[in-house]
Amino acid sequence: MSKILVVDDEENIRTLIKEELEDAGYEVFCAPNAKKALEILDNNKDIEIICTDIEMPDVNGLELAAEIRKKYSNKKIIFLTAYSHYKSEMASWAADAYVVKSMDLTELIDTIKNLIKIK
Repeated sequence: MSKILVVDDEENIRTLIKEELEDAGYEVFCAPNAKKALEILDNNKDIEIICTDIEMPDVNGLELAAEIRKKYSNKKIIFLTAYSHYKSEMASWAADAYVVKSMDLTELIDTIKNLIKIK
């Protein structure tokens, strides 16, 4: 079973994503911020994919991704955003995939499946 970490400062979004990913057969960890996300990664080295919001207080998703790349170069990172205008900028950011958040998590689940296949 693949393990995924979801990082988002909004609890309702973390809960929704967690439930959907668990229904799809993944083991899911959640963090409300970058500090907690790094703690979880330090204690669960077998997490394969990190799904992180871009806009969060304190440390944003871009900064978190940079820190993860330094410590864990083998982890796959998916940026999540509610703002579709980021889509054009995301290609230059250090992530393996980008998903615009919506209530339909099919795109996220498909993206995770594809990243697991190519690891």
